Amino acid sequence: MFMFEKAIVGSRKYWIWILMLLAVMGAGFLAYGRQWDQGLGITGLSRDVTWGLYIAQFAFLVGIAASSIIVVLPFYLYDYKAFGKIAILAEFLAISSITMGVLFVFVDMGQPMRILNVLRYPAPGSMMFWDMISILGYLIMNAFITLATLRAEQKFEAPPRWLKPVVLISIPWAVGMRTVSTLLYSGLPGRSFWLTAILAPRSLVTAFAAGSALLILICLVMRNLTRFEAGKDAIEKLAQVVAYGLLINLFFVLMEIFTVFYSGIPGHMEPFEYLFMGLNGHAAMVPWMWTAILLAAVAALILLPPRARKKEGVLWVASISTIISLWIDKGVGLIAGGFIPSPLGAVTDYVPTIPEIAIALGIWAFGLLLLTVFYRITLSVREANA
Repeated sequence: MFMFEKAIVGSRKYWIWILMLLAVMGAGFLAYGRQWDQGLGITGLSRDVTWGLYIAQFAFLVGIAASSIIVVLPFYLYDYKAFGKIAILAEFLAISSITMGVLFVFVDMGQPMRILNVLRYPAPGSMMFWDMISILGYLIMNAFITLATLRAEQKFEAPPRWLKPVVLISIPWAVGMRTVSTLLYSGLPGRSFWLTAILAPRSLVTAFAAGSALLILICLVMRNLTRFEAGKDAIEKLAQVVAYGLLINLFFVLMEIFTVFYSGIPGHMEPFEYLFMGLNGHAAMVPWMWTAILLAAVAALILLPPRARKKEGVLWVASISTIISLWIDKGVGLIAGGFIPSPLGAVTDYVPTIPEIAIALGIWAFGLLLLTVFYRITLSVREANA
């Protein structure tokens, strides 16, 4: 296949990394075999909490995929040269993230083949239908963009003329994809935590911050392990996006807290109480949510001074803090807050089981394997052209 032979050439460390990912994938596959045989009863899901770790990962990863426009838009639309080296890395990150997200939806289904019913029996009135269309469309566009870009680099040619229109379409498509995925939650009237008009804007802002932080981390890892250098300007701009994104998200959170508690409506207050203070003796999410708040505050504060964005140590700490914080906030916290308490007021804690965690880790390992292979091919092409 196209240039995939370049992915089977690497150092000893490269192959140790690949074998580690395959081992984690194998453990996840075995755990999924058990779930396939025994059903979702082996997970921590219940009658009151029907979405858990799997959908939390989906919510987080769709945001990561959409965040690629932070690099793609300035580079292709405004010819911002600093992002030239990392534009294709962002596109490959989007492809890997979407693939993982789709797999998480697949394993969340008791009978996975039923997911095809969304296409077999299209229902334009359903947000699930539009979510699938937006995700598959974005995946296809990114696949064409990366394929055409790599072919052009390999042949020392300019990218084909049709590429720019596809890229331009992919930019609003990414925003729409993230928005539609969020509307799956905020369109449910019985879930007070999700019933807010700023859920989609918050999700977009946190997606841009988390995706930029992850891309910074990838650039730093590649700088230390390979001869790839993203460029100081590119990394500093991404760090700026992370800092401002975290601050805007904090503003949105404060607006939600004011609206919820000033209005005094119990149904809207209780999810926040459960997440941050505990409710009726149930406080499983409290340490997680305060950890997310603390890490976000640390990352935003240390990235605000422009000089700090030039220091690699600061970038490591801020990027890791941001990713963990927003993985909690826009992953587990988002899902738990929507389901707990239930519309009838029942408080049922959700704790993922070992098989559930193993399956999730297996899918993450598969996504990292895809990312590793894609980046290995990209670096090989660029080294050959150097």
